[in-house]
Amino acid sequence: MKRLIQYSILLVLAIGLTTGILWARGKSQGELCTAIEVQVINADSTAFVTPQGVLNDLKSQGVKIVGKHMRDINASKIEETLKKSPYLENADLVKCQDGKVLIRVSQLVPVLRVFDGERSYYVNRAGKRMEATSNYHCDVPVVQGHFTSKYPATRLLPLIDYVEGDSLLHSLVTMYQVRDTNNIIIVPNFSGHVINLGHADDFVNKFAKLKLFYSEVLPKKGWNTYDTISLKWNHQIVATRRIKAVEQVIEYDPDDDEQAPDIQTMTTGTPEDNKKAEQQASQDAAKKADEKKADEKKADEKKADTNKETTNDKSKKKSD
Repeated sequence: MKRLIQYSILLVLAIGLTTGILWARGKSQGELCTAIEVQVINADSTAFVTPQGVLNDLKSQGVKIVGKHMRDINASKIEETLKKSPYLENADLVKCQDGKVLIRVSQLVPVLRVFDGERSYYVNRAGKRMEATSNYHCDVPVVQGHFTSKYPATRLLPLIDYVEGDSLLHSLVTMYQVRDTNNIIIVPNFSGHVINLGHADDFVNKFAKLKLFYSEVLPKKGWNTYDTISLKWNHQIVATRRIKAVEQVIEYDPDDDEQAPDIQTMTTGTPEDNKKAEQQASQDAAKKADEKKADEKKADEKKADTNKETTNDKSKKKSD
C-alpha cells in the first residue's frame, strides 16, 4: 500500500509538471515579441557584419518580428532568409520566454579572393561568394581567373591549402592565375619567371620538382635565365629560356631522392614555330654543306693547278 501511494504521488507530480510546461509553452507562444537581440558569434577585428546590419537586412526582406505572437514567428523561414545573405554563413533563431527573440549569425569566412576582369569577390570554403568592397579587406590568397559552377574557385583549395601549410612555398607565392583548367600559373614574389603547374592535381610531386629546380639548376643557370618553368608533365621540368629557341628539360623521379637532374635541350614554341625552326636549321645545315663542298672544290682545283705546274716544270727540265 505504501508503494502504491508513492507511485500515485509521482504520477500526480508528473502530470502537474507536464501540465505546467504545456501551459507555460502555450502562454509563451501566445506572447508578443517585444525585442530582438542579434549576436555575431565570430565577430573580431575584421568584422564586417553588425547586429544593426542584420536587422536592416531583415527589414529590407520585409520580415517583421517585433509585435508578432511568438507562435506566428516562423524561425526556419527567417533563418533561411538570413542564410541567403552573401555576408552570412549561418543563422539560428531562438524564441525566449521573456518575449525576446535571439538571433545568432556567423559572418562569411573568406578563404580566397578572386579577380575576374573588373569584378572582385571573396569565396568561403562552401563556394559562397561575397563581392569585395573598399570597406573590408581580408588577407587571403589571391586568384585571377574566371570560374563557373563546373569549375568553381574551390577546386583550387587543396592546392592552396598545401602551399599555405608549407613555409617555403607560402613565402614564394604572390598570386595564382587560372588561364584554363590545364594552365594554372603561380606568380612568385620575385620577378624573372612564372610557374605553370598545369592542372590542379598531383601538386605534391610538382612542388617537389620545383624545389629541386630551385636548389639544383637556377643557382647555376641564373635566376633570370628562364621566363616560364612548367611542371605540367610527369618526371619533367620544362624551363623556357627568354630566347624562345631552346628549353631546358630536366628528367626527375620524385621517388628517387638521390637522382641528380639530367638536363637536355629541345626545340620549343608552337608547332608553327617548331616547324620554322626545323626548316631554318635544315637550311643552315644545307648552306654549311654547300660551303664545305665549295671549299673542297677550291682546294681540289688548287691542288690540281699545283700538280699541273709541277708536271710542266719537270717536262721543261727534261727537254732542256
